[in-house]
Amino acid sequence: MAQPTALALELRGASIRFGEQVGVEGLNLEVPAGTIFGLIGPSGSGKTTTVRLLTGVYKPQEGVVRVLGQRPGRGNRRLRQQIGYVPQLFTLYPNLTVWENLNFVASLYGISWFGRRKRLREILDFVELGPARTRLGRDLSGGMQRRLSLACALVHSPTLIFADEPTAGVDPVLRTKFWEHFRALRDQGRTLLVTTQYVGEVAACDLVGVMREGRLLHVASPTGLRRAALGGEVVRLVVDPQDVREASQILLRLPQINDVQRVRGEPGALNVLVERAGEALPAIFAALGDAPGVTVRVAEEYQPPFDDILVALLERAEVLHG
Repeated sequence: MAQPTALALELRGASIRFGEQVGVEGLNLEVPAGTIFGLIGPSGSGKTTTVRLLTGVYKPQEGVVRVLGQRPGRGNRRLRQQIGYVPQLFTLYPNLTVWENLNFVASLYGISWFGRRKRLREILDFVELGPARTRLGRDLSGGMQRRLSLACALVHSPTLIFADEPTAGVDPVLRTKFWEHFRALRDQGRTLLVTTQYVGEVAACDLVGVMREGRLLHVASPTGLRRAALGGEVVRLVVDPQDVREASQILLRLPQINDVQRVRGEPGALNVLVERAGEALPAIFAALGDAPGVTVRVAEEYQPPFDDILVALLERAEVLHG
């Protein structure tokens, strides 16, 4: 019998308020070990509050929070040693060099002097800051400061890494580099919780949570989020504009088709909503192939960008919760 997957993070009905204001409410979440979990949502939706609950900065007023099987808190030193944290803003020492900043953080975690130099070189190479080891923190670009923050979060080899909007304000090339680092850490068996304002980044996550007004609306894989937002999968179909009505009528008679929608601004383009695109495409080709007046120009599975998916999920939540 297969052993159950260990949970790195667990929330059971976790809630916290700040006076009359809801921080987060009734959060239920399980994140398996060795997973990249992305947390997305509008500003003020509760992402940072959730991270602070999980890191022990806040205590839940209701419910239970477990991190690596333990309750987080300032008194749990052993747990803190297993956690790395990348803050939103650069919080290291501007008058120290890259090496000195990293060395100082290593000393806080009690990493022995004899083994420290090798570890520091490994981490600087990992985040590609080796050539900048003698530069002062204040002289680093914003992107290099972000990489130094990541290095300091990793210097003690944590099992679990929290990264709070680590790619905010950095260029697309560096964002790609960060996600390469995250995937490499995941492949080493680490668990990462990453909050992000770039919705497209969720495609690189194993699981994604969508937050709104302190509530966790959805937790699913990127593919699962698409299905939740759209009610299935989408086939993008292009026919000659004069054939749109006939093609729509033919498709709607097929049991595999849930809905057919015209695409605004694209004459002849149809979005066909189906349960499984791979199963529906042969039926679509067969049905339209038997219609002599309809010529199919394009028929392929379509994956809407995650910005559109997030908007659809939030709009649905607005209808349901008001």
